Amino acid sequence: MRDTMLFDKRQKLQLPEQSQCLPGRTEALEIENTHYVFGTPLEMTDTELEKAYFAMGCFWGAERKYWQIPGVRSTSVGYSGGYTPNPTYEEVCSGLTGHTEIVQVYYDPKIVSYTELLKVFWESHDPTQGMKQGNDVGTQYRSAIYCTTPQQLAQAESSKSEFQNSLDKAGFSSITSEIKMLVHFYYAETYHQQYLAKNPRGYCGLKSVGVEFASTN
Repeated sequence: MRDTMLFDKRQKLQLPEQSQCLPGRTEALEIENTHYVFGTPLEMTDTELEKAYFAMGCFWGAERKYWQIPGVRSTSVGYSGGYTPNPTYEEVCSGLTGHTEIVQVYYDPKIVSYTELLKVFWESHDPTQGMKQGNDVGTQYRSAIYCTTPQQLAQAESSKSEFQNSLDKAGFSSITSEIKMLVHFYYAETYHQQYLAKNPRGYCGLKSVGVEFASTN
């Protein structure tokens, strides 16, 4: 567990109202714009690439899952889903930003499909845990898919129904993952970017439920 600020447990499990959130800042955090593994920019300008956003708990392990996929051209970690603009890691850990830890994925749709990225999402964590993932407890660890197009949103919703059917058969509870359109993505600090490539023995709390996602689409 990587929280650096301690707060009431009930607060950490409940999303704050916008009026309760920290003010943040108008300027973005300064980060290095080079992917440690690929050498590509974190912010890609290739118009043939598409973007996807996935939150699966700790973003260190989640990012590694995606940079290992053929067709993925760049990945980065950050914060999304809340209200505080340009938050710091410590602010997100406070539970007073509304954000979750998330991975931004640039991918080539000619090589890897959005459905294949969704498969990695559903099979790599437990999407039924609400405001936690394993031992990591707090709203910043909630599961989410934030979409950039109506087509992605429809595919994500469909994939949720398909995976829920598989979970039901395996005796698991209901999916709690948020699925909605992306509003803002804020880059996390440079030391978080590609963290497990820089620190191969670093913490990774990802744990699959062992249920296969078998899409019919």
